[in-house]
Amino acid sequence: MITFRARPAEFPISMPDQAFETAPTVNRNAPRSQMWRKVTLFGLSIILAGWATIEMYHVLNVSGVTSLEQLLLVVFCINISWIAYAFVSSTIGFIAAMVGLVRKRRATPGPALLTGRTVIVFPIYNESVDRVFATVESTAESLANAPGRFECFILSDTNDPEVALQEEAAFELMRTRLSPGVLVHYRRRTMNVHRKSGNIRDFITRWGGRYDYMIVFDADSFMDRETLIELARRMEASPATGLIQTIPQLVGGRTLFSRTQQFAAALYGPVLGSGLAWWAQNEGNFWGHNAILRIEALASAAGLPEIPGRAPFGGSILSHDFVEAALLRRAGWNVQIAPELGGSYEQGPPSIIDLSIRDRRWCQGNMQHMAVLLKTHGLTFTSRMHLMIGIFSYLASPLWLLFITIGMMLSLQNMFLTPEYFGESAALFPSWPVIDSERSLHLFLITMAILFAPKLYGMIYGFAAPRWRNTVGLLRTFYGVLAETIISVLLAPVLLVEQTVAVYRVFTGRDGGWNPQHRESNEYSLKDTFRHHTPAIVLGVLLTVSAFAISPLFAAWLAPATIGMVLAATLSWWTGRERSGDAANRMNLLHSPDEIDPPKSFLDSVADRAHYEGLISPTIAGLFADRNLRTRRTHLVDSYWPLERAEVHTPLALARARAERLPSIEEYISALAPKEMLALLNSPRDLEKVVDHYGAREQQYSTGTT
Repeated sequence: MITFRARPAEFPISMPDQAFETAPTVNRNAPRSQMWRKVTLFGLSIILAGWATIEMYHVLNVSGVTSLEQLLLVVFCINISWIAYAFVSSTIGFIAAMVGLVRKRRATPGPALLTGRTVIVFPIYNESVDRVFATVESTAESLANAPGRFECFILSDTNDPEVALQEEAAFELMRTRLSPGVLVHYRRRTMNVHRKSGNIRDFITRWGGRYDYMIVFDADSFMDRETLIELARRMEASPATGLIQTIPQLVGGRTLFSRTQQFAAALYGPVLGSGLAWWAQNEGNFWGHNAILRIEALASAAGLPEIPGRAPFGGSILSHDFVEAALLRRAGWNVQIAPELGGSYEQGPPSIIDLSIRDRRWCQGNMQHMAVLLKTHGLTFTSRMHLMIGIFSYLASPLWLLFITIGMMLSLQNMFLTPEYFGESAALFPSWPVIDSERSLHLFLITMAILFAPKLYGMIYGFAAPRWRNTVGLLRTFYGVLAETIISVLLAPVLLVEQTVAVYRVFTGRDGGWNPQHRESNEYSLKDTFRHHTPAIVLGVLLTVSAFAISPLFAAWLAPATIGMVLAATLSWWTGRERSGDAANRMNLLHSPDEIDPPKSFLDSVADRAHYEGLISPTIAGLFADRNLRTRRTHLVDSYWPLERAEVHTPLALARARAERLPSIEEYISALAPKEMLALLNSPRDLEKVVDHYGAREQQYSTGTT
């Protein structure tokens, strides 16, 4: 009955934990980056931030700077430094992207014949089976006649028993549909140690020696055939390169929120990505998917240890990708970003709520990077900057909220509090918090110009890029930028509160966990949306009331922030619906080239979903009742249990023990916890023993024996 093996023979290699405190011997012959680019970027950022901070000091220093104003100045300096960096990087990226359009820059092609073996891995965790397996099938088939050797490997960390059985049925179906010679493998881990990074590590330590390169997909990734082949060629042409990261574009969005993100990523992404690649050079970053890695480099240099302590700051590193890139570079491997390489896609969250759920894990992972920065020796300056940028991308929100709060406190103090005539020394006049209104307005306008400059750069890039002109057109690009800007301004305060809550959860010791992401619209009810956004609504009302208590003019000045907070639930519900996205589509708004002319990799995956949507998988009860079903799935089960000699797998032990206590198999099945059921599914021998145990008990009852 078994006609194939789900997994090839193991070819293990070592992937030792890397010590944080001691740096390895660096490859001194590795190509270095040009320091003047980093000096240019950060030098200009510091100059711009310093100028703005001095201007802010003059705004506040009309009749002396009070303690509260000093605090405001410090927070402003931190925030404006982040804005200045983003502005300078996007400005450089805009120039680089425009030069790329003129020169039609292409990387030096690798050899025509690829000698290395490349594996495309699909780490999945309780995902929608029809979508994932359709992508695996379409990707594998696209490489059927490709130069070189390509294989696909599904790395399941699924812990839902019913989803696990669906995956097994889908894999069996896929194997009947694949062309001869197309290799796809399936492994479901028994013990989900260290989450995604542990999933990849388990694969490398067991099969890593079989392959030279590894392309990592996410559950919602799509990559064109030419892009996959080009990544392998670039790796083969550059033996010093350990990782090449593409810049994925968003595709397949239906809701207004996802279409807005999709438009922004398509238009502004090439500008921002070009800026990052320009200054990072051989010291780029890793975003966990849509990238190719040299397995030898990853195994020897990027085995992740646990951070001492408990979650959320300790334990497994959630945002493992940034750290892996930093460790690769520490060991002397090139880490490159390829903004000019297209054909790389993913799906974005369909709603603000789904984005927030994902962001909690990302926020926790980025906060863990504080410990990595403090403990890890030997990291390059650029790698440390990548980690710091990731940290500050979340800390910026609570810092901006703190800035608004301090500004409001200053205004309230000016309106209601009695001045202190006597501080540390006697004074003739009170010390009022007075500001230079005219200078303040100029600084505000300049700050807004810096904030919105990347959108202007993106629009100009869209006007100049042939694909944008030929598909979207100049007028729709312009209207799309206007619509995206308006929606972004409305949603920015909501996202500010969401990220502030995420940071608060981490610093109060709440573990964000690791939940499956929602790839399609959930159409949350208005009630659920209001419940989720209660913190934003309450904060918006408080700020509005306080602002009106100061003056209607102050309330009007704060309105761009407070309106979004007060309407957080309504905006979230409205933008998270497909109907709103379809309405924008009918109005010719927020169109991107990949929406008008979808990539083949995405279309092929969508077309293949039909083969898996009606798939009938065995039920738990049916599996217990049918010996043939149990026999058929034996080859799909990974028999590897990473246990020490005296260690006991608790869920499996409990599953065994329950069989001795419960009288019927029906009671037994209903009593098993999901972890216990999964352990039993992952141990066919124990499953068979349980079935035989109840079969023997029924036979005893039928013959009247005890």
